[in-house]
Amino acid sequence: MEKIIKIDSVTQYNNMHSVETLHPLITIVDLAKTKVIPAQAFNFGLYAIYLKEINCGELRYGRNLYDYQEGTLVFTAPGQVISVQTNVKTFEPKGWGLLFHPELIHGTPLGKHIQDYSFFSYDSNEALHLSEKERQIVLDCFSKIEYELQQSIDKHSKILIASNIELFLNYCTRFYDRQFITRDNAHKGIVERFETLMNSYFSSEKPATIGLPSVAYCAEELNLSPNYFGDLIKKETGVSAQEYIQTKVIDIAKERLFDINKSIGEVSYDLGFKYPQHFTRLFKQKVGVSPNEYRNLN
Repeated sequence: MEKIIKIDSVTQYNNMHSVETLHPLITIVDLAKTKVIPAQAFNFGLYAIYLKEINCGELRYGRNLYDYQEGTLVFTAPGQVISVQTNVKTFEPKGWGLLFHPELIHGTPLGKHIQDYSFFSYDSNEALHLSEKERQIVLDCFSKIEYELQQSIDKHSKILIASNIELFLNYCTRFYDRQFITRDNAHKGIVERFETLMNSYFSSEKPATIGLPSVAYCAEELNLSPNYFGDLIKKETGVSAQEYIQTKVIDIAKERLFDINKSIGEVSYDLGFKYPQHFTRLFKQKVGVSPNEYRNLN
């Protein structure tokens, strides 16, 4: 089984590539100037967008091979696995990478609708091919973000950086609409279906009426046995199905905690927790602070 390297922070990523960290939650890297690392599989705890300017091997995204050639953009969301398949032990990429932690966009307009950008989903297994004009627009957006990273962090930094990321993603939506008129969703793999199930579940009233989704519930919805489903998720993502569900719950919780009209208890019940203290315990275990402390800090 291929070893999957977990990358949970911008600093960890930068250190691996010998890149200076200008902001703890976001980085832009010139791939031609980064430390060359062995080709392997990575599970990112970050949003990552790569603009590749040379063909450096096949890219495996989940279980599928990405249509990944020179002059393409590739998108991954937290928890997804990506790896480069190449004939050599190391490769020398050329291009740019934009990586940011989910914490960067919590509480911003982008954080409220990041799920709307379907190219971050495993459902999309086609890279975005850019024209020269589109490539220049992408680099211009990266330049604006990089400019903000060169400034001292102040109260305006978060919203300006998030706004520029949103502008970039909106351009990408236009480029994708130009490239793909129709999408074939007939052959979704297990992780795509799991993601879709989780998004659908937490956007419905089910958490408040049924409670937190269990591994057994998800397996049944996907017409698989719990053990087989658990093994598939572990193999594909490097984490257990239960960890995957908990990560999803915590990420949604962080966004909902910005609604100060709801108490911590109300947020916990809306997410499907039977008792608020169970929510508080899980949140503190995963985030390091209590829900109330997280709300006050932000």
